[in-house]
Amino acid sequence: MAIAKQGNGDEAAELFHMLNPINHARTRADAERYKTEPYVLDGDVYARSPHAGRGGWSWYTGSAGWLYRAGLESILGLRRRGDHFTIAPCVPSAWDRFVIEWRHLDTTYEIVVNNPDGVWTGVLRAQLDGVAVDYRKIPLVNDGAAHTVQITMGGR
Repeated sequence: MAIAKQGNGDEAAELFHMLNPINHARTRADAERYKTEPYVLDGDVYARSPHAGRGGWSWYTGSAGWLYRAGLESILGLRRRGDHFTIAPCVPSAWDRFVIEWRHLDTTYEIVVNNPDGVWTGVLRAQLDGVAVDYRKIPLVNDGAAHTVQITMGGR
């Protein structure tokens, strides 16, 4: 989260990848070494023999919530703020596009973020249902409809 706050999307995603528990169990050998659930963020991963690569303190209180926030809020940039939300991504330069499908009560938002210049951060423009909006204050409603948010990243 701190690296994303500093604006380095490549490094933020790399660190997230290192922490993501599914990446410790991609193969049978990895899963046998990790020994804990690949869908639970462990409190630690042992570095020394004979337990190197083994997870510990699975179901550690709070860890999964912080990883979720790191990914959704700090990297993808989606943050709810009362009656509005903001999209301020800090993503790897290789990401040219990503989509978030977000449901708020009875309303669905499809948030499409395009990154044509391969930047880590910066929003050039935002639209809600085809109308320009401030990406820092996108209205949040519960009207039961489907809304589309288009974000274009780029340098200013």
